[in-house]
Amino acid sequence: MSDAGQIADETAPGRPARAKRPRSNLARRFLWVVAGLIVLAVIARLAYSFYGAELMRLTMVPGARFAGGPPPAAKLYDRADMWIARPDLKDNPALWTPPGVGRSAAPRASLFFIHPTSYLEKSAWNAPLDHQDSQWRARLFVRSQASAFNDVAEIWAPKYRQATFGAFLTTKEDAHKALDFAYRDVLAAFETFLARAPQDRPIILAGHSQGSLHLLRLLEERVAGTPLAKRVAAAYVVGWPVSVTADLPALGLPACETREQAGCVVSWQTFAEPADPKMVTDVYDASVGPGGVRRAGSPMLCVNPLTGIRSGEAPATANLGMLVPNEALTEGELKVPAVGARCDVRGFLLIGEDKPDLGPYVLPGNNYHVYDYALFWRNIRADAAARLAGFTGR
Repeated sequence: MSDAGQIADETAPGRPARAKRPRSNLARRFLWVVAGLIVLAVIARLAYSFYGAELMRLTMVPGARFAGGPPPAAKLYDRADMWIARPDLKDNPALWTPPGVGRSAAPRASLFFIHPTSYLEKSAWNAPLDHQDSQWRARLFVRSQASAFNDVAEIWAPKYRQATFGAFLTTKEDAHKALDFAYRDVLAAFETFLARAPQDRPIILAGHSQGSLHLLRLLEERVAGTPLAKRVAAAYVVGWPVSVTADLPALGLPACETREQAGCVVSWQTFAEPADPKMVTDVYDASVGPGGVRRAGSPMLCVNPLTGIRSGEAPATANLGMLVPNEALTEGELKVPAVGARCDVRGFLLIGEDKPDLGPYVLPGNNYHVYDYALFWRNIRADAAARLAGFTGR
């Protein structure tokens, strides 16, 4: 494994003690330091508000050229250590549930889950598989997101050499190469999943953010037009725009119109109001879908996770439970009532102006991207059960 992403020990050597100063001088200096830190924090917050996108690009887009690497070795994903979650793993984060929530001991489906971006470094375009911080975050995502499905499915979630976060902030060719490189790992893991998951069970596919981008490609290249499409109970392409006219026709599955519908695609992207989705729409409108069909101006698929219905509005009372993480992000509890949600004309899911306090990771423009699953955790659980029931019933 590469050691390029390991965290260096930068602890500074000890320094000789200085002579003591009078307490009044020390107190005065301390107050000045605190005042200075407050001013810097205010300036930083204002700069982020006005120049958030530019600052993010400056600090997170790699400056080096894409280096690439070998494709996944044959049968690499037969190894248990290449998976974050797999039915035979003892330390399986996908089996977690919040207090008061149980799960079935006999799940009836198999789920392939592709975790979102957890590699934030700009030293490389793709994450080394042994990068400790990104793997720790990936486990947290599997724990808080894929766990929504553990009542109905055995969960498989692979490690993969994901593209770094900065790859989504630029149009450089290196960014496209990094995403293609990551997809090779996802595809190799998917083939192992198909070979080892019980053949008589339905399949649920799910992802978030970068994971959903790779899931779209899997649906287009590996599922659409094949017998495998008939085994898919639902595909949750969450946190990534799906063009109704440019993308959906190539996926081999229709949009989910009702909660009881199976064999269909669910998607949403969450914003609080007032929403400014410019960072999403600028890239979306300049892109093309399968076959070169332009996405510009096309509506995005929005299936309201509170109701399971395409488009529409639901009040906070329809929210069965929002997953609220603790400060360490290692545990969470369900909060009811939580937030309502409505799909707007363009296809964004809006949760109103009463913003929930889930943590410090809200992106510019009131983008609740990081919390796409957490906001609706219990409803996603119910949605998966309803679609699986619809699939087995038909």
